[in-house]
Amino acid sequence: MVPRFPDVSFVNLDKLTYAGNLLNLTDIENAHNYKFVHGDIADGDLVQRLFDEHVFTTVVHFAAESHVDRSIMAPLAFVKTNVIGTAMLLETARHAWADRAEDPARYRFFHVSTDEVFGSLDDEGMFSESTPYDPRSPYSASKASSDHFVRAYAHTYDLPVLISNCSNNYGPFQFPEKLIPLVILNALHERPVPIYGKGENVRDWLHVHDHCDAINLILREGTPGDTYLVGGNNERTNLDLVKLLLDLVDETLGRSPESSRELITFVKDRAGHDFRYAIDASHLMDDLGWSPSYSLETGMRATVEWYLAHQDWLNAVSDASYRDYYAQQYEQR
Repeated sequence: MVPRFPDVSFVNLDKLTYAGNLLNLTDIENAHNYKFVHGDIADGDLVQRLFDEHVFTTVVHFAAESHVDRSIMAPLAFVKTNVIGTAMLLETARHAWADRAEDPARYRFFHVSTDEVFGSLDDEGMFSESTPYDPRSPYSASKASSDHFVRAYAHTYDLPVLISNCSNNYGPFQFPEKLIPLVILNALHERPVPIYGKGENVRDWLHVHDHCDAINLILREGTPGDTYLVGGNNERTNLDLVKLLLDLVDETLGRSPESSRELITFVKDRAGHDFRYAIDASHLMDDLGWSPSYSLETGMRATVEWYLAHQDWLNAVSDASYRDYYAQQYEQR
């Protein structure tokens, strides 16, 4: 394959927890400028060794425990990865980059975060870069803490940082604990499709390709110290989104129109379930010229088609541990 960025060397450090899978990397695993390292960002010795070996000038920090439901079940895992792991990367970077006076513009620490740090919205309004933090779950609290650590290192040590907070991502290769692949997987096998509460909670949906384009743009052209919000401008209630997905599955599989809607099953609501998220991405749009390219319908159709065309991948990641988690999370409600 021809790498998209042939003059950049990439080192991918990944713990390969339950949601990690080397099958997701087959398109790039043999690229000449790519190296995979199996390890934990909270392992200080490993992180230091990698900095020494590769002399990084850029860190793009995606690594996180990211599922709200799991954070309610096991919050300390989120503290370890999202808080301690972030602090470990920051501490290693600030020492490694202490002598960067000759070419400071080469260095970037990019921290990828979530809109959930801002809490919950009512029917009106949108999150912006100036919205006060109000995390409501162990997951969002851990990400809010990591955001604060990043800004503290920028202020205290003059570390060149960038932060982005994005809305809900969707697209290929997403682990099926997340709503969209879960709905597609269950509809494919004609199993009940669980929806929390009455399905009235509202989310903004961002296609992962649009998100990656935004990250690349912010990394290359963003102003160090700035925060950028990334949203898809695609708000829907959970119930409306699920109906759209089920209709697309039916259409793609040649089933009777709306037949899969009968699979919808309302379950007990998640503890502390935020009502609505919405993002004002005007700072990113106005300053850097980014805009999302996927409408909700176009993105969801492409996503449904991808999962139905990659059922071997779905079967491979839906192992016994996933089925145990699913039973605990949904079937016992």
